[in-house]
Amino acid sequence: MKEYKSSEDLIDYLISKGVVIKNKKDAIRKIEKYTYYAIINTYKEAFKDDDKYFVGVSFNEIYSLYDFDKNLKAILLKYALEIELIVKSLIANIISKKYGIENYLDIQNFDINANIESIKKLMYSIEENLNKNYGKHTAVTHYQDIYGFIPPFVLVKVLTLGVISRFYGLLNQTDRQDISKYFKMSDKLLKQILVNLTLARNISAHSDRLYTFRSKFLISYQLIDNSYNGYNGATNLYMLINCMKLLLDEKHSKEFQNQVDREIKKLSKKLKSINIRSILDIMGYPSE
Repeated sequence: MKEYKSSEDLIDYLISKGVVIKNKKDAIRKIEKYTYYAIINTYKEAFKDDDKYFVGVSFNEIYSLYDFDKNLKAILLKYALEIELIVKSLIANIISKKYGIENYLDIQNFDINANIESIKKLMYSIEENLNKNYGKHTAVTHYQDIYGFIPPFVLVKVLTLGVISRFYGLLNQTDRQDISKYFKMSDKLLKQILVNLTLARNISAHSDRLYTFRSKFLISYQLIDNSYNGYNGATNLYMLINCMKLLLDEKHSKEFQNQVDREIKKLSKKLKSINIRSILDIMGYPSE
Protein backbone atom coordinates (compact mmCIF):
# COMPACT_ATOMS: atom_id res chain seq x y z
CA MET A 1 0.00 0.00 0.00
CA LYS A 2 1.59 3.26 -1.18
CA GLU A 3 -1.10 5.72 -0.14
CA TYR A 4 -2.84 6.67 3.07
CA LYS A 5 -5.70 4.42 4.11
CA SER A 6 -8.03 4.96 7.05
CA SER A 7 -8.24 2.34 9.78
CA GLU A 8 -11.51 1.06 8.30
CA ASP A 9 -9.96 0.92 4.83
CA LEU A 10 -7.10 -1.16 6.22
CA ILE A 11 -9.48 -3.61 7.86
CA ASP A 12 -11.49 -3.91 4.63
CA TYR A 13 -8.22 -4.51 2.77
CA LEU A 14 -7.40 -7.38 5.15
CA ILE A 15 -10.84 -8.87 4.63
CA SER A 16 -10.32 -8.69 0.86
CA LYS A 17 -7.15 -10.74 1.35
CA GLY A 18 -9.09 -13.49 3.10
CA VAL A 19 -8.37 -12.59 6.72
CA VAL A 20 -11.31 -13.35 9.00
CA ILE A 21 -12.42 -10.40 11.12
CA LYS A 22 -15.39 -11.09 13.38
CA ASN A 23 -15.32 -7.78 15.26
CA LYS A 24 -14.37 -4.85 13.01
CA LYS A 25 -14.64 -2.27 15.79
CA ASP A 26 -12.23 -4.20 17.98
CA ALA A 27 -9.78 -4.68 15.09
CA ILE A 28 -9.93 -0.97 14.23
CA ARG A 29 -9.33 -0.05 17.87
CA LYS A 30 -6.26 -2.27 18.03
CA ILE A 31 -4.61 -0.97 14.86
CA GLU A 32 -5.31 2.60 15.94
CA LYS A 33 -3.68 1.84 19.28
CA TYR A 34 -0.63 -0.07 18.02
CA THR A 35 -0.64 0.69 14.23
CA TYR A 36 -1.38 -1.58 11.29
CA TYR A 37 2.31 -1.85 10.48
CA ALA A 38 3.29 -3.05 13.96
CA ILE A 39 0.59 -5.74 14.04
CA ILE A 40 -0.03 -6.90 10.48
CA ASN A 41 3.07 -6.07 8.44
CA THR A 42 5.38 -7.29 11.18
CA TYR A 43 3.65 -10.58 12.03
CA LYS A 44 1.65 -11.66 8.97
CA GLU A 45 4.40 -13.81 7.44
CA ALA A 46 3.80 -16.61 9.93
CA PHE A 47 0.28 -16.92 8.49
CA LYS A 48 1.15 -16.80 4.79
CA ASP A 49 2.55 -19.01 2.07
CA ASP A 50 3.55 -17.69 -1.37
CA ASP A 51 2.18 -14.29 -0.38
CA LYS A 52 -1.27 -15.72 0.35
CA TYR A 53 -2.85 -16.06 3.76
CA PHE A 54 -3.64 -19.57 4.94
CA VAL A 55 -7.32 -20.49 4.82
CA GLY A 56 -9.18 -19.34 7.91
CA VAL A 57 -6.52 -16.97 9.24
CA SER A 58 -8.08 -14.41 11.56
CA PHE A 59 -7.05 -10.94 12.64
CA ASN A 60 -7.19 -12.19 16.23
CA GLU A 61 -4.52 -14.81 15.48
CA ILE A 62 -2.16 -12.24 13.98
CA TYR A 63 -2.80 -9.91 16.89
CA SER A 64 -2.19 -12.77 19.33
CA LEU A 65 1.25 -13.35 17.82
CA TYR A 66 1.94 -9.61 18.07
CA ASP A 67 0.83 -9.65 21.72
CA PHE A 68 2.91 -12.76 22.41
CA ASP A 69 6.03 -11.10 21.03
CA LYS A 70 5.29 -7.88 22.92
CA ASN A 71 5.04 -9.81 26.18
CA LEU A 72 8.16 -11.79 25.32
CA LYS A 73 10.09 -8.55 24.86
CA ALA A 74 8.94 -7.27 28.24
CA ILE A 75 10.09 -10.50 29.88
CA LEU A 76 13.47 -10.43 28.16
CA LEU A 77 14.03 -6.78 29.12
CA LYS A 78 13.25 -7.54 32.76
CA TYR A 79 15.78 -10.37 33.05
CA ALA A 80 18.34 -8.73 30.76
CA LEU A 81 18.38 -5.87 33.27
CA GLU A 82 19.04 -8.33 36.11
CA ILE A 83 21.95 -9.83 34.16
CA GLU A 84 23.25 -6.36 33.29
CA LEU A 85 23.31 -5.36 36.96
CA ILE A 86 25.26 -8.49 37.91
CA VAL A 87 27.82 -8.13 35.12
CA LYS A 88 28.32 -4.43 35.90
CA SER A 89 28.91 -5.22 39.57
CA LEU A 90 31.42 -7.96 38.75
CA ILE A 91 33.34 -5.71 36.34
CA ALA A 92 33.45 -2.84 38.84
CA ASN A 93 34.69 -5.13 41.63
CA ILE A 94 37.37 -6.84 39.54
CA ILE A 95 38.89 -3.71 38.00
CA SER A 96 38.72 -1.75 41.28
CA LYS A 97 40.56 -4.51 43.10
CA LYS A 98 43.21 -4.92 40.41
CA TYR A 99 43.73 -1.41 39.03
CA GLY A 100 42.35 0.90 41.70
CA ILE A 101 39.46 3.32 41.44
CA GLU A 102 41.13 6.19 39.57
CA ASN A 103 43.43 5.12 36.71
CA TYR A 104 41.71 1.88 35.78
CA LEU A 105 40.92 3.09 32.23
CA ASP A 106 44.59 3.14 31.21
CA ILE A 107 44.91 1.35 27.86
CA GLN A 108 47.62 -0.89 29.35
CA ASN A 109 44.95 -2.41 31.62
CA PHE A 110 43.12 -3.88 28.61
CA ASP A 111 43.77 -6.89 26.39
CA ILE A 112 47.18 -6.49 24.76
CA ASN A 113 46.01 -8.61 21.84
CA ALA A 114 42.96 -6.45 21.15
CA ASN A 115 42.73 -3.99 18.29
CA ILE A 116 43.94 -0.65 19.67
CA GLU A 117 41.25 1.16 17.68
CA SER A 118 38.57 -0.91 19.40
CA ILE A 119 39.91 0.15 22.79
CA LYS A 120 40.01 3.80 21.70
CA LYS A 121 36.40 3.56 20.50
CA LEU A 122 35.43 2.09 23.86
CA MET A 123 37.15 4.99 25.64
CA TYR A 124 35.29 7.44 23.43
CA SER A 125 31.97 5.76 24.23
CA ILE A 126 32.75 5.88 27.96
CA GLU A 127 33.72 9.55 27.79
CA GLU A 128 30.57 10.29 25.81
CA ASN A 129 28.42 8.53 28.43
CA LEU A 130 30.08 10.45 31.27
CA ASN A 131 29.71 13.80 29.52
CA LYS A 132 26.06 13.07 28.84
CA ASN A 133 25.45 12.24 32.49
CA TYR A 134 27.47 15.06 34.04
CA GLY A 135 25.03 17.46 35.68
CA LYS A 136 22.21 14.91 35.42
CA HIS A 137 23.48 11.89 37.33
CA THR A 138 24.13 12.80 40.98
CA ALA A 139 27.04 10.41 41.60
CA VAL A 140 28.83 11.25 38.33
CA THR A 141 28.55 14.96 39.02
CA HIS A 142 29.63 14.57 42.66
CA TYR A 143 32.75 12.51 41.97
CA GLN A 144 33.82 14.63 38.99
CA ASP A 145 33.41 17.91 40.90
CA ILE A 146 34.87 16.75 44.23
CA TYR A 147 37.53 14.21 43.21
CA GLY A 148 38.12 14.83 39.51
CA PHE A 149 37.54 11.22 38.48
CA ILE A 150 34.73 8.67 38.28
CA PRO A 151 35.29 5.38 40.17
CA PRO A 152 34.31 2.07 38.51
CA PHE A 153 31.23 1.45 40.67
CA VAL A 154 29.81 4.80 39.49
CA LEU A 155 30.97 4.46 35.88
CA VAL A 156 29.21 1.16 35.26
CA LYS A 157 25.88 2.60 36.40
CA VAL A 158 25.73 4.97 33.43
CA LEU A 159 27.08 2.63 30.73
CA THR A 160 24.67 0.86 28.39
CA LEU A 161 24.62 -2.91 28.08
CA GLY A 162 26.24 -2.53 24.66
CA VAL A 163 29.18 -0.57 26.07
CA ILE A 164 29.47 -2.94 29.04
CA SER A 165 29.55 -5.88 26.63
CA ARG A 166 32.43 -4.28 24.70
CA PHE A 167 34.13 -3.30 27.96
CA TYR A 168 34.08 -6.93 29.09
CA GLY A 169 35.28 -8.20 25.72
CA LEU A 170 38.32 -5.89 25.77
CA LEU A 171 39.47 -6.64 29.32
CA ASN A 172 42.59 -8.72 29.84
CA GLN A 173 41.75 -12.41 29.59
CA THR A 174 42.58 -13.05 33.24
CA ASP A 175 40.09 -10.34 34.22
CA ARG A 176 37.45 -11.77 31.87
CA GLN A 177 38.03 -15.20 33.39
CA ASP A 178 37.70 -13.88 36.94
CA ILE A 179 34.27 -12.54 35.94
CA SER A 180 33.12 -15.55 33.92
CA LYS A 181 34.01 -17.90 36.81
CA TYR A 182 31.07 -16.42 38.68
CA PHE A 183 28.78 -17.95 36.04
CA LYS A 184 30.82 -21.16 35.83
CA MET A 185 31.58 -20.70 32.15
CA SER A 186 34.49 -19.68 29.92
CA ASP A 187 35.23 -16.03 29.21
CA LYS A 188 34.70 -16.74 25.51
CA LEU A 189 31.19 -18.08 26.07
CA LEU A 190 30.23 -15.17 28.33
CA LYS A 191 31.49 -12.70 25.73
CA GLN A 192 29.38 -14.41 23.04
CA ILE A 193 26.28 -14.36 25.23
CA LEU A 194 26.66 -10.66 26.13
CA VAL A 195 26.99 -9.67 22.46
CA ASN A 196 23.78 -11.51 21.58
CA LEU A 197 21.95 -10.33 24.68
CA THR A 198 22.76 -6.74 23.70
CA LEU A 199 21.26 -7.30 20.24
CA ALA A 200 18.09 -8.91 21.64
CA ARG A 201 17.78 -6.26 24.33
CA ASN A 202 17.93 -3.48 21.72
CA ILE A 203 15.33 -5.25 19.57
CA SER A 204 13.05 -5.47 22.60
CA ALA A 205 13.59 -1.87 23.69
CA HIS A 206 12.85 -0.54 20.21
CA SER A 207 9.74 -2.68 19.66
CA ASP A 208 11.14 -4.70 16.78
CA ARG A 209 10.25 -8.37 16.24
CA LEU A 210 11.94 -10.65 18.78
CA TYR A 211 10.59 -14.18 18.29
CA THR A 212 12.38 -14.44 14.92
CA PHE A 213 15.70 -13.36 16.49
CA ARG A 214 18.73 -14.44 14.49
CA SER A 215 22.31 -13.38 15.04
CA LYS A 216 25.45 -14.02 13.00
CA PHE A 217 27.43 -13.92 16.26
CA LEU A 218 27.42 -17.60 17.09
CA ILE A 219 27.32 -18.86 20.65
CA SER A 220 29.32 -22.01 21.45
CA TYR A 221 26.04 -23.64 22.37
CA GLN A 222 27.42 -27.18 22.19
CA LEU A 223 29.08 -26.40 25.53
CA ILE A 224 25.59 -25.98 26.98
CA ASP A 225 23.68 -28.66 25.07
CA ASN A 226 25.74 -30.86 22.75
CA SER A 227 22.61 -32.60 21.46
CA TYR A 228 21.03 -29.43 20.06
CA ASN A 229 21.02 -29.27 16.26
CA GLY A 230 19.01 -26.11 15.59
CA TYR A 231 21.86 -23.74 14.76
CA ASN A 232 21.27 -23.24 11.02
CA GLY A 233 24.25 -20.93 10.94
CA ALA A 234 22.92 -18.43 13.46
CA THR A 235 22.13 -17.89 17.12
CA ASN A 236 18.36 -18.03 17.69
CA LEU A 237 16.05 -16.99 20.51
CA TYR A 238 15.81 -20.46 22.06
CA MET A 239 19.58 -20.57 22.43
CA LEU A 240 19.70 -17.09 23.92
CA ILE A 241 16.92 -17.83 26.42
CA ASN A 242 18.83 -20.86 27.71
CA CYS A 243 22.05 -18.86 27.89
CA MET A 244 20.33 -16.12 29.86
CA LYS A 245 19.11 -18.71 32.36
CA LEU A 246 22.75 -19.60 33.06
CA LEU A 247 23.50 -16.00 33.99
CA LEU A 248 20.62 -15.81 36.48
CA ASP A 249 20.41 -17.32 39.94
CA GLU A 250 18.10 -20.30 40.42
CA LYS A 251 15.12 -18.21 41.54
CA HIS A 252 15.27 -15.76 38.64
CA SER A 253 16.08 -18.50 36.14
CA LYS A 254 12.93 -20.42 37.05
CA GLU A 255 10.83 -17.26 36.99
CA PHE A 256 12.18 -16.39 33.56
CA GLN A 257 11.49 -19.84 32.11
CA ASN A 258 8.02 -20.03 33.66
CA GLN A 259 7.04 -16.65 32.22
CA VAL A 260 8.23 -17.60 28.74
CA ASP A 261 6.43 -20.95 28.94
CA ARG A 262 3.25 -19.22 30.09
CA GLU A 263 3.25 -16.94 27.05
CA ILE A 264 3.80 -19.89 24.71
CA LYS A 265 0.85 -21.73 26.23
CA LYS A 266 -1.35 -18.65 25.96
CA LEU A 267 -0.49 -18.24 22.28
CA SER A 268 -1.01 -21.94 21.58
CA LYS A 269 -4.63 -21.67 22.72
CA LYS A 270 -5.31 -18.72 20.40
CA LEU A 271 -3.87 -20.17 17.18
CA LYS A 272 -6.29 -21.95 14.82
CA SER A 273 -4.95 -21.73 11.27
CA ILE A 274 -1.40 -22.65 12.27
CA ASN A 275 0.10 -24.76 15.04
CA ILE A 276 2.26 -23.42 17.85
CA ARG A 277 4.96 -25.75 16.56
CA SER A 278 5.54 -23.48 13.55
CA ILE A 279 6.26 -20.56 15.90
CA LEU A 280 8.53 -22.69 18.10
CA ASP A 281 10.44 -23.81 15.01
CA ILE A 282 11.11 -20.17 14.12
CA MET A 283 12.27 -19.51 17.68
CA GLY A 284 14.66 -22.47 17.43
CA TYR A 285 12.95 -24.84 19.87
CA PRO A 286 13.88 -28.50 19.30
CA SER A 287 11.06 -30.78 18.15
CA GLU A 288 10.99 -32.73 21.43
